[in-house]
Amino acid sequence: MSRLFGNREATFWLFQVLAWSGFGVVRLLQGYSLYGQVGPYMDTTLVAAVTGFVLSSIMRQIYQRVFGAGLIWVAVAAIGVSGAFAVAFSAVEITTVRLSDPANAASYSLFDNLMLDGFVLLAWSAIYFGVKFYRQLLEQQAATARATAMAHEAQLAMLRYQLNPHFLFNTLNAISTLVLEGDARGANAMLTKLSSFLRYSLVNQPTQRVTLAQEVEALKLYLDIERVRFGDRLTFSVDLDESARDAMVPSLLLQPMIENAIKYAIAPSEAGGAIALIARAEAGRLCLRVRDDGPGIQGTPRVPVAPTSSGVGLANTRARLREVYGDDYRFELANRSPRGLDVVIHIPVQYEPRSVSGRRGRPVARSQEAASG
Repeated sequence: MSRLFGNREATFWLFQVLAWSGFGVVRLLQGYSLYGQVGPYMDTTLVAAVTGFVLSSIMRQIYQRVFGAGLIWVAVAAIGVSGAFAVAFSAVEITTVRLSDPANAASYSLFDNLMLDGFVLLAWSAIYFGVKFYRQLLEQQAATARATAMAHEAQLAMLRYQLNPHFLFNTLNAISTLVLEGDARGANAMLTKLSSFLRYSLVNQPTQRVTLAQEVEALKLYLDIERVRFGDRLTFSVDLDESARDAMVPSLLLQPMIENAIKYAIAPSEAGGAIALIARAEAGRLCLRVRDDGPGIQGTPRVPVAPTSSGVGLANTRARLREVYGDDYRFELANRSPRGLDVVIHIPVQYEPRSVSGRRGRPVARSQEAASG
């Protein structure tokens, strides 16, 4: 209501005027239905409406002081204040009747309208406190939602930034090796690429989502750094459905999966190996698959991701997915035949509004990109 009519104070006075004007109209309609005329009741109705307006405004000042005292005290205050002010309300009304109609004044006692006025003021009090409690509930819900969102963002940030120290450790070790070997040009190139990747990482916060195409560009920055270490031992290919390119994913979601493949498939092998990213958008789901030709996982062909099975990177990726999508995701490891590992993610397909037209759910073409050192 405040958004429609201004601040809380302006809203209160607007509804105060409307409520007591409505009270006066009802009084006039009641007189017309009983006696077929409203003229004799105009003066008393106007006085009653103004009196109710003034008394309820004073009651508001009292209620504002007892509102935070608890529900019991609020109820006691509503009943007590409404009763006391009903006495004054009735006295003003009857006095007005006696002044405007002296011939019939003797037929009215001072508190003839006490029950009706008490009921009206008690109803006003109930509405007032009802609005106050409802607004307080909305504010508490909004505060809870803000706190939950802040905790959610903090959790995502913690999970995202846990990945960087491990990556930085490997990269700085590689730069140190290049320096010790006297390869200043290679060390400088690696530092430049590291700077570009970290700039992307800082610009795209962990709660931000980017298109899959943007995510692939970030992966290429990362792989440029890793190729300084592995050279032509590392091959990377991308196979995206056209409709998957514009799908939104959490920023740097795929980097730990690529890092995991390098750690367990590329680094231990003298001949190196290949990593492939495959993405499909079908039936409202986005399937992301990171595939390598390493030794895979010993044991069952399909296992849940645990921190001890494939390092902190994949465990944190699963935790990020849970934070972002709740239970609406799948994250699995699957051994390939005859060798290799698939890391598979299924999440809902989401697009930016501008990319919905002509792309959503229409895998019309595939792009094949290959890069090798």
